[in-house]
Amino acid sequence: MAASPMFPLGSVLFPFMPIPLRVFEPRYLTMVGRLLDEDEPGFEFGVVLIERGPEAGGGDERASVGTMARLVSVAAGADGLLIVGLGTRRFTVERWIDEDPYPRAELSMLPDLEWSEELAALRAEAEAVVRRAIARVTESESGSESGSQSEDDIELSEDPGTAVWQLAAIAPLGEYDRYTLVKSTSMEDLLRRLIGLVLEAEVLWSAE
Repeated sequence: MAASPMFPLGSVLFPFMPIPLRVFEPRYLTMVGRLLDEDEPGFEFGVVLIERGPEAGGGDERASVGTMARLVSVAAGADGLLIVGLGTRRFTVERWIDEDPYPRAELSMLPDLEWSEELAALRAEAEAVVRRAIARVTESESGSESGSQSEDDIELSEDPGTAVWQLAAIAPLGEYDRYTLVKSTSMEDLLRRLIGLVLEAEVLWSAE
């Protein structure tokens, strides 16, 4: 089983979603350089959530499920590289291996979550719940920062499966809740988890 380059982060990446990163550690600069040297363009690296510990320097504890990111752009910054990855396939980490010169792991790819038109009503419910939560968060933050996202700014993909992952990405949830979502076993499971987690968050907000 070939080892994949890995980028542990303090955030969760979902399929179809972009992830901008500032790369400054030598080990990850080396990783990006090797990705750019690949014969096939758009080579991928794995993104997993750091469950405990810092992003920089190593010594972290990492989640076992993550998402591959296809490298889509690289630009030089003042103190490193500015890269953008795009989420593709989800995976399970089978084994972490030698991290010299950067983190690597053996992975098993998880099946894509398949959309069914029978889920249309559940998806509509999830969208309504997420938009309501975003509106509530935006209202509570009004006046603190200009340019905050509002529910009216949200445009979802015409592809329903992609749109569900977009809803998961924009829902006002913490990273551990987002990790619960990325581990979903079916599209229905993802929608039900998303609705439940957002409703639980709303209860907590009401108690504050």
